[in-house]
Amino acid sequence: MFDAGKPITFILMMFKSIPRLIWLLIVVCALAASCKSKRAVLKGAPGEVVKPQGFIADKYAEMLQVDSRDITNGRLYNFIDQWYGTPYKFGGLDHDGVDCSGFTLLLEQQVYGINLPRNTGKQINVIKRKYEDELQEGDLVFFDFDGKKFSHVGVYLQNGYLVHASTRKGVLIVKLRDPSMYKYFSRAGSVIYTNSIAQIE
Repeated sequence: MFDAGKPITFILMMFKSIPRLIWLLIVVCALAASCKSKRAVLKGAPGEVVKPQGFIADKYAEMLQVDSRDITNGRLYNFIDQWYGTPYKFGGLDHDGVDCSGFTLLLEQQVYGINLPRNTGKQINVIKRKYEDELQEGDLVFFDFDGKKFSHVGVYLQNGYLVHASTRKGVLIVKLRDPSMYKYFSRAGSVIYTNSIAQIE
């Protein structure tokens, strides 16, 4: 025998569940928007210093052991965040893999609007040498790995830290005076080769 009450009960239950479904949809959308907003985005143009996103300032202030107010170049730290953890690949220039000179070239180009030579042997020739305590954000730092002169390069940040593409760990931030790095430290300085992207293009 057909029970006419069952379909009605089912429909009523469906209507009651609609507000819950809507609420669930709102929560999912809010979470998605929150995750999307926590992506590093390169704002401004190369050479322009823009204020960093709050979560980027906090994240890198902690890594560099500085106050978040000291993280002022949003374009630099957003660039680093986009590349952080990218594996090392000799000759690489993309997120599938990048080498030390390639990463340095891309950073200087996209953050500061400066084009560098492709390899470390030539990059060393476009810096004005500095003492370690004179280093500033964006300066190049060279190392003699494997007994080869100027075979590795990174970019100085602040408070004794630099970012580089490590052959073992990929793109990461390390302390210059980390024993595993510092014993190979060779030379550092600011870039004097200042042809901008606009001039070359």
